[in-house]
Amino acid sequence: MNVYPQETENVLILLPKVAEVAVVGVPDAEMGEAVKAVVQPRDWGDAGPSLAQELVDFCRERLSSLKCPRSVDFDAALPRDDAGKLYKREIRARYWRDRDARIA
Repeated sequence: MNVYPQETENVLILLPKVAEVAVVGVPDAEMGEAVKAVVQPRDWGDAGPSLAQELVDFCRERLSSLKCPRSVDFDAALPRDDAGKLYKREIRARYWRDRDARIA
């Protein structure tokens, strides 16, 4: 099934604790790829398992479970170019590089 990241991002950004969010596909042994949310919290002190669970639960109330993140990571600042465009490819590559390094 295709998951459109923008749909999931549009839900997660509604939470007041979220400043920015990027949803990407990451390697998953069972499904091939899994949905991951990379979140820049408004307050870094909120980052942690409690907020991660809150994000997943919030998403599950509004979307099919297949479109919800299976995991959440936190980043102090998501990468952007000079014009402000989010570098989602760079975020996604972090997880695929890690997988490729383990395989090699």
